[in-house]
Formats: sequence, C-alpha cells, structure tokens
Amino acid sequence: MANFVPQKVFADREKRIKNYLEENDFEALIVTTPENFYMVTGFHLDVAPWERPVAAVIPADGDPFLIMNELSTNHLKFAEERKTLYIKDYEIYLEHPRAYPRTYTVEQWGRLLAEKLRSRGIDGGFFAVEGGGPAPLKTEMENVAFVDVSGYLRDLRMVKYPEELKIFRLCAEITDFAQDRYMELVKPGLTVQAFDFEIAKIMSEEAARRFPEDRWEGRVRSSSGKYSAAPHGSGAYVAEQFQEGDGVVNIIIGRLNGLVVESERTLFVGDPRSEIQVRAYEAATAANEAAAAEMYAGNTVANADAAAQQVIEKAGFGENINHRTGHGIGIAGHEFPEDMAFLYRPFWENEVYSSEPGIYLYDVGGFRQDDTVIVGKDKPEVITKRSKKLEDQIAKNF
Repeated sequence: MANFVPQKVFADREKRIKNYLEENDFEALIVTTPENFYMVTGFHLDVAPWERPVAAVIPADGDPFLIMNELSTNHLKFAEERKTLYIKDYEIYLEHPRAYPRTYTVEQWGRLLAEKLRSRGIDGGFFAVEGGGPAPLKTEMENVAFVDVSGYLRDLRMVKYPEELKIFRLCAEITDFAQDRYMELVKPGLTVQAFDFEIAKIMSEEAARRFPEDRWEGRVRSSSGKYSAAPHGSGAYVAEQFQEGDGVVNIIIGRLNGLVVESERTLFVGDPRSEIQVRAYEAATAANEAAAAEMYAGNTVANADAAAQQVIEKAGFGENINHRTGHGIGIAGHEFPEDMAFLYRPFWENEVYSSEPGIYLYDVGGFRQDDTVIVGKDKPEVITKRSKKLEDQIAKNF
C-alpha cells in the first residue's frame, strides 16, 4: 500500500487558499516554483521552470488548472494513474513546433495562460504570485497587477497535516536503518565518497523493499578527520579515505513522497585519538538534545538555539559554532523558518525542524548530531532514533 499524501490534504489547502484570495480581493493564485507547485498539486515537477515554465493556477472562484510543458505529458498520465495528481485540468504547450495539430509553443506559454484565465472569466485584476510573477502574462493581458505572497505560501507549508507526519515517521525509519548499516560497514581505508554511494544504495534498496509503490529519494555525504571541520565538506579531495581514529560526520537525507528527513551522526572509526575529540563529541550531543527539548508548542523558537549555545559555551567551545542550531524541514530539506536564532514567535504544533548544533575545530574535525523533530503540544517528538551514545558510535568492525 502506497503512502502518498492523500488528496484530501490538497483539497483542504485549496479551500484555505481560496478563502485567502477572497479575503484579499485576488483573482487567483499563480504558482510557478517546484516546492509550492508540489504543495498545491501533488505533482513533483520533472522540468526546471526557468527553462520550461509552468503554472498552477487556483482562481478565487472556479476550478484550478495547470499550464505544462509537453515533456511532462506522460509524467502527468502516470500521476493520474496512481491518483496522486490533485489538479487534473491541464493544458500543454509544445517544446518545439510541429505541423499538426498546431498549438501553443514555449514562446507562447504566457498567451496560453492568459487564454485559460479568460476561459474562467478572469481578464485582469490582482493576482497573488511568487516573487515577480509570470512576466509573459502582463504582455498578454491588460490591467494585471502582481502581489508577492511568498510569505503566505511559506507559512502554509510550516504546519504539517497528520497524514504528512505519518510519512515523516516512515522516512525516518529508513534513515535510521541507513545509520545502522553505516556503523556496521565503515572501516579504515575505504574511500569516503564511494562508501557514501554504497550506503545510499543500501538505503534505496531497503526503501524499495518497504515502500515499493512510493517515491523515494536519498543521499549520503560524509566528511572524515580534519575535513569534517567544514560542515558541508572540504570542497575537494575525492580520494579522501577513512583513517583509524578519525571522527566522521555523516549526512543522511531521505525524501519519501515529497517530505524530507535529516539524520546526521558523528562517529569514530576505531577509538578516538584525542581527548578533545571526546569532549567535543559529548558537548555536541548534549547541545543537540538540549535544543530538541525546547521544541514544543508555545515555547519561543529562539530558545532552542539559545539552549544549544549555552551547552556548547559551557563546554568551552563557544568560539567554534559556525551555524544556527536548526531550520524548518518539509517539502524542501531546508525550509522556512531559517532564522531560528532570531525568531521570537512560538513554536507551532506539528511543525518539523532539524536540531543540529555543531562544533568545528580546524585540524581536529567537526562534531554534529542532527535529528528531525516534530513539534508536539507538550513535548517534542524526535523521529530519528539512531543512538548518539559515544560507545555506540565507535566503529570497530574491522
């Protein structure tokens, strides 16, 4: 049985959007970017909109529709077959001209959008858009004004539906599985990047076994030894290998049916070679747990960052914090809110965040544990469950 976000979630979003449009006197919402396109349609774009423009249009009054590139023709059919496409009224423009049947081409996609709007009785007015909006529409339709509602769309993505939270939990189980296999298989002498691909392969095979009808995307990226002091890798050294005594920071990302889970662990290939590695490890772990404990509804978001910082500073590593404690997670891996350290609104129940404070010591290494956390009514729910105990994170299977 597949675990896609059910159609009733998209139906509820459409209702909420229509209410927003009516309250603000907008003719329609026009969505043109991949993440928000998925949020309102259930369709994972298979094109880059900068070269093959698309539009998901939700009128304040009337049924929604899509403007799509012909490359997506069969992708749309597959989505309809598995009943994951919420907006089923779509018009397709051509990638290139053909003799018959004649229809709109990519250069005329704005005209197609305008004609489809007119068929809905809309011939101008105020449109809710992302950023600057689809400029070709202004060429094809007089008396058009765009209003950027990116903030509203971001807010719409923050609080998750119960059906989405179920998918997050299932995804987290796969990342935990991958973390377990990582600890069983890592050893000195392996090339780091090749090992990452091997773990990603194992993770994808397990996802296929558990969820054969679903959409899965996964990736793994690790940094070892001194290079782990750069949170996102050194930027080179494809031949980097694990060495005995090295600390390692791995990043394991899963995306199940459009929803992302982050799981990151610090580990050691054999016993740590220095006392400072152990101290930094324990401080990073305690900071991760302190931050996650603050993620409950009503508490101030910035308190999570403050809690982690207090732990790290007390341990003597305050000058080695290179980034915020966490960020929102959802359709994209890095979601809003991104400003955790400076966000003084309360946590909202059923938001999802990362908890990933880090300590980075040049020429020693990085130390970061990252959990995906669901904001609960009274307490947080940490859904990535791989152990962070030091004794469990020392690999000795060699």
